[in-house]
Amino acid sequence: MNHLFTVTGMTCGHCEKAVTAAIVRLDPKATVVIERSANKVQVQSEQSHASLAQVIVEEGYAVVN
Repeated sequence: MNHLFTVTGMTCGHCEKAVTAAIVRLDPKATVVIERSANKVQVQSEQSHASLAQVIVEEGYAVVN
């Protein structure tokens, strides 16, 4: 399934790596594409939208949708 999140608080490449790592820990098969300038995180994963959002929030970033 394809999930799209608006994530605020990502300001650098390290932030992108942290969000990606959190998602991949939850689903090692996930594909993550981040557009930091647009605050968008696109995830291809079989995990639920809610569980993906939760790991992003636990990493310290705000999920707007």
